[in-house]
Amino acid sequence: MERIQARIAAFLALLVAFTAVFVLGTTSDVSDADAEMLLSEFEALVEDIDAFGIFLHNTMIALLMFVPGAGLAWGFLSAWSTGLVFAALETTMPELEGVSPLAVLFLTPFGLMEISAYSLAMSRSILMTITIVRRAALSEHLRPLLLEAGIVVALLLAGGYVEFFMIEESLDVGFR
Repeated sequence: MERIQARIAAFLALLVAFTAVFVLGTTSDVSDADAEMLLSEFEALVEDIDAFGIFLHNTMIALLMFVPGAGLAWGFLSAWSTGLVFAALETTMPELEGVSPLAVLFLTPFGLMEISAYSLAMSRSILMTITIVRRAALSEHLRPLLLEAGIVVALLLAGGYVEFFMIEESLDVGFR
C-alpha cells in the first residue's frame, strides 16, 4: 500500500505542473489568423454540446491521463492546448485581456473540479510508471486506480453540469 504522503505529494506536484504548463500556453503569441482558426475549430467542437457532452469530452481526456508514462505527456499537452485556446480568445476578445487565466482554473467551480481530476489522473500515471520501472507488482495499484478513476469521473460529471449551467447563465445575461 502506498504511503499517503507520497500520494498527496504526487497530486500536488502535478497540480502545480499542470497549472504551469497551462499558463505557458496562455502566454503563446497567437496571430489574428491563427486565433480565428483555433477558435473556429473550438466552436465546431462545442457547437451543440450539452452538460453530458462536456462530461464525456473531459472524461475521455482524463482517462487517457491514467496511462502509465504517456498519461503525463497527454496531460501536459491538454494543459498547454487549453492555455493556447485562452490566448486565442484574448487575441480575438480584447475585453478578456484583464482576466487572469488562473481565475478560470481556480475561481470557477468547474475549473477546480477539472484540474483536480486531471492532476489525480496524471499523478496515478506517474505512480504506476514508477511501479513498472521498479518491476513491482501492479496489482496493488488496482484498487487505488479504480477508486481514483471513480473520483475523476464523479468530479468531471459534476464539473460538466456546473460548467454548462454557468455557460447558459452567462448567455442569458448577455455575455454573448
